[in-house]
Amino acid sequence: MGSPPRSSPRLSWRRVLCVLFLPFVSSGFAPPAKYRNNFIFERRKLPPNPRRFDWSHLTPRELKNRSQGIQTEERAGRNPYFTLEGHEFLILGGSVHYFRVPRASWRDRLLKLRACGFNTVTTYVPWNLHEPERGTFDFSGNLDLEAFILLAEEVGLWVILRPGPYICSEMDLGGLPSWLLQDPTSQLRTTNRSFVNAVNKYFDHLIPRVALLQALQQRGIGGLLLTADSTEEVMRGHIKGVLASINMKGFKVDSFKHLYKLQRHKPILIMEFWVGWFDTWGIDHRVMGVNEVEKSVSEFIRYGISFNVYMFHGGTNFGFMNGATSFEKHRGVTTSYDYDAVLTEAGDYTAKYFMLRSLFESILVRPLPPVPSPTPKAVYPSLKLSHYLPLWEALPYLQRPVTSNVPINMENLPINNGNGQSFGFVLYEMTICSGGRLHANAQDEAQVFLNETSLGILTDVYRDIDIPPITECQLLRILVENQGRVNFSWKIQNQRKGLIGPVTLDKIPLNWFTIYSLELKTQFFKKLRSARWRPLGGPSSSPAFHLGTLMADSSPQDTFLQLLGWNRGCVFINGRNLGRYWNIGPQEALYLPGSWLQPGTNEIVLFEKEKSGSGVYSTDVRRWAGPGPQVGGAGSAGGRGRVLTASALPESIPGCTLRRKTICRISHSIAYSSRN
Repeated sequence: MGSPPRSSPRLSWRRVLCVLFLPFVSSGFAPPAKYRNNFIFERRKLPPNPRRFDWSHLTPRELKNRSQGIQTEERAGRNPYFTLEGHEFLILGGSVHYFRVPRASWRDRLLKLRACGFNTVTTYVPWNLHEPERGTFDFSGNLDLEAFILLAEEVGLWVILRPGPYICSEMDLGGLPSWLLQDPTSQLRTTNRSFVNAVNKYFDHLIPRVALLQALQQRGIGGLLLTADSTEEVMRGHIKGVLASINMKGFKVDSFKHLYKLQRHKPILIMEFWVGWFDTWGIDHRVMGVNEVEKSVSEFIRYGISFNVYMFHGGTNFGFMNGATSFEKHRGVTTSYDYDAVLTEAGDYTAKYFMLRSLFESILVRPLPPVPSPTPKAVYPSLKLSHYLPLWEALPYLQRPVTSNVPINMENLPINNGNGQSFGFVLYEMTICSGGRLHANAQDEAQVFLNETSLGILTDVYRDIDIPPITECQLLRILVENQGRVNFSWKIQNQRKGLIGPVTLDKIPLNWFTIYSLELKTQFFKKLRSARWRPLGGPSSSPAFHLGTLMADSSPQDTFLQLLGWNRGCVFINGRNLGRYWNIGPQEALYLPGSWLQPGTNEIVLFEKEKSGSGVYSTDVRRWAGPGPQVGGAGSAGGRGRVLTASALPESIPGCTLRRKTICRISHSIAYSSRN
């Protein structure tokens, strides 16, 4: 767990809920255009500007003694602009989420960001990962936020920190901890007292950690605040007295009209310039062509607009951190958060990377740092799965089950010091003595068994299933999977998982449930080693754990695991959860960081929900599945399959409304530099 918070006066979350720019490196490109009536986008074509710029002295370590931080200025006859210690500059940001990248790879990704020409790294802070239980904080290992920030300083990057509390980011519940859902009166993302009190306690711990990392003479969060909203919602989402920024997928003059009405005397910052999009299970892989990105970035530079690329490097939704969408149906976000970003999920270069580097190099006096060597990949021998253990035989190795007269949803289970269960699966067992029509509200999907015989599937849409006639009492089992909580829209208020409400058989409520929590944490797999595993003689057709080994050499490297013939489940390597797999695509292989492997034998466990496959194979190529040929042009993701171009992306995120002073879509954030 993380160290105790440093002492500091209580900080109001309302102050720090916004994007705050303190120091990050100045990168001014071509000077902003002149405009009539203070409007930046005069429709005449601007002449090319031959100037080149040198900001090599505007790095965190070169500017240790500062007092101003980020400022905005406006002069007659030109557009407003940002300054850092009196130097005009543009913010060139790229998003890299430390919690989605193995810690051993942080330096590689940041060096590649710097070598591309960016001066700033932007990251969210996931509340749900840092405070998994009330008052228990984790800032260790891959969650060591302070180490990530200091590493960025060492590399020569400034940092924009976006601490939430809500971050969206396609994270489970938008990054909010699931224990907030225990209080039925709480209204998430509003001024509701219960929610605000929880935020205050979290920020009382978080903000003292990051405030000390600002390179200002006066300590504390005191720099430029800003908000981030879609181009259409900025009028409703902004906060008086702070800078408003916008999110967009491509440069269009009309996209700035609402922002201009709101603050014509401030510089423009695009907080999220989307260069791709996320994937959900069962939907084709999405990409944005390199030409589309080049066109927009060229316009940003021409008009002197600061911007942050979302994502520069997407990384991976390791474990169960993925969120979900809920339009026509609930769809979990894939394990891969590749995002068709500038770097791939595994940190590999793309055409977008070299295009951006070329653009940035063309206006800089000094050459950019050399491009780091590509991240090596390995192909290991096929994994040998030698044993399996049916789920029913693994139950004794779980923590003691909960007994209840009525079903209890995941979040309200009396476990984890009263904080309930955040992720994974829940198994409900009850005795029935007759058949009939079973009705249950299972979130998000449930497999129904009579003893060990599968009867079918329940979902949030299909809530009924027939139980065949029986002559004596039998054990009814319902295994429910949390496939990821919705990460935006008002639906986050109703994201409790497991069985919700009563379970009826021919409209008669069932009672006396035995409830097993399957969080599938590392400690469980340590206990499972003493189980009596069965030799694997052929495919199994019920939920089961499958045990095997991966043999690595003396210097393990990154690879991808392809699961041929397997239906759906999750993979664990040396007790670490790589994430979910599902044969409906579009993701065909799981990224396995070499830093998570050890020389020689590595234990691999698959939890397969339905039917085991033919094998697990190592590959050095990432793959996307789809029904047709790939489209999307240069910079598209590798592998086979049909992809969707960014033209299919929404201009603004649907389902985001302002109610009771709701903080909408993108959380307000804090930006700041690194420590003196």
